[in-house]
Amino acid sequence: MRSSASQQFLRFIFAFNPGQATYGSTSMRLLLIACGSLVVLSFLIGVWRRSLTNSMTRKLSRTWPSVSFWFGIVGLVLVVCRVEQIQFLAMRFFWALWILALLVYIFVQLRLFRARHYEILPRVSYSDPREKYLPGKKKK
Repeated sequence: MRSSASQQFLRFIFAFNPGQATYGSTSMRLLLIACGSLVVLSFLIGVWRRSLTNSMTRKLSRTWPSVSFWFGIVGLVLVVCRVEQIQFLAMRFFWALWILALLVYIFVQLRLFRARHYEILPRVSYSDPREKYLPGKKKK
């Protein structure tokens, strides 16, 4: 009996032990670099936030360092679980959830940033030289 394409896909995603992977394989190296970069990026974002002068940008980017750090750490744990063949945690399904959560977070942050970000423009005082000659309000 043949299994359908959807069953094969589900077996592929939910395989408890999806096969041999090593730290030397290209995909694992790329994932390690990407997740490690997220951890390093979290510290760089923190330094960047401290140098901001716009309070609205600082407020909207408040969660970026911690979220970047935790996505990097969780990704590194998933890579180690995959290489060390830790059953259940090595499933590709967790990578799909990780990517989905990351994309949802980025989408929500972009929407919030576009909707709420503004800059307070400095007021330019306009002085009219005729102002002192025009009649003003009467004092009571």
